[in-house]
Amino acid sequence: MVISIRVIVGIIGSAVCVLLYAVPILTFKRVIREASVGEFSCIPYIITLFSAFTWGWYGFPVVSCGWENLSVFGTCCIGVFFEISFISIYIWFAPREKKKFVILMVSLVLTIICAIVFSSSYIFHTHHVRKLFVGNIGIVTSMSMLSSPLVAVKQVIKTKSVEFMPFYLSLFSLLTSLIWVAYGILGRDPYIMAPNGVGCLTGILQLVVYCIYSRCKEPPKTLSCVEQINDLEVASSLGDVNGCKS
Repeated sequence: MVISIRVIVGIIGSAVCVLLYAVPILTFKRVIREASVGEFSCIPYIITLFSAFTWGWYGFPVVSCGWENLSVFGTCCIGVFFEISFISIYIWFAPREKKKFVILMVSLVLTIICAIVFSSSYIFHTHHVRKLFVGNIGIVTSMSMLSSPLVAVKQVIKTKSVEFMPFYLSLFSLLTSLIWVAYGILGRDPYIMAPNGVGCLTGILQLVVYCIYSRCKEPPKTLSCVEQINDLEVASSLGDVNGCKS
């Protein structure tokens, strides 16, 4: 019974995560239309790619026991596809120096992922130790991404404008964390519960700040700045599952 409920919760969590993964499509439509990346940074997408790879490997049977975390694995596979697509578009339209930097960062991420896969496959020989190793790496990655919503909160307080923190992104971030916390509780998986528990707290903080400042008159902002903050938020919300935000 608990297993069937967990599967349902995992499917719902996966669906919400896929929607969040797709949000930057709006940003990259603009990049393609203007044939320029402008002032956008590719770092949030690279970090999210690393998170998706890490948690996808965590959900794979080599680390987890059988397909107990199939929802996490499936969600992260979709996430990897989205992030590789976004990064590829960024590299295509970025100036030469930015291209070199992004390619270097992606190469570093892939090297680290290969080291994680090799270590957990051939050095550690039990599921418990493998989950301990990969899960802790995932938690550190997810926690590092939690600075993104705090940046958005800081911008809202500083400018007294909620334009930097759209309500639907904050709400979906909280809902995603809550769903994956429930998934972790049902599976007694602390590695999934921990980052999403913190994600719940940051999500609640965002909604409280939004309610406080939503009635303030919003001064005009540049579109690129707003979109960059939004993409940081999306990256953070996904970072909690995968730490998807798994």
